[in-house]
Amino acid sequence: MELRDVMTPYPTVCAPDTSVVAAAALMRDQAIGDVLVKHATGPLGIVTDRDITTRVVANGRDAQRVTVGDVCTTALATVEVDTPVEEVIALMSSQAVRRIPVMDGERPIGIVSLGDLAVDRDGSSALGRISAAQPSEQA
Repeated sequence: MELRDVMTPYPTVCAPDTSVVAAAALMRDQAIGDVLVKHATGPLGIVTDRDITTRVVANGRDAQRVTVGDVCTTALATVEVDTPVEEVIALMSSQAVRRIPVMDGERPIGIVSLGDLAVDRDGSSALGRISAAQPSEQA
């Protein structure tokens, strides 16, 4: 299996000055858990639903005023689209990350997540079944 077969293509990207509220709305509307934060020259970082919860909401910060550039993870591990899946798994393990942007040169073309790999490697496992399930709709 190649990385392009496992990754989620077409990552959602926003500028560093995007508000956390706007990024959260993107995540909600697209049923995703992360948004890449990108300058014109390339990726700057990634912001996840967990980042918003722990770095903004739990600290009582104003989500309308805080930008994704303020709270994104900037020590960003990325992989090229031709990276073997086993190397991606090893990188996720060594970096203790759940998501890694997949690049084609300077252009992000996908995200590979722990859930994507669980579905690919063992779709019948608890994590594989949970990751493959449709998100629940709540108000």
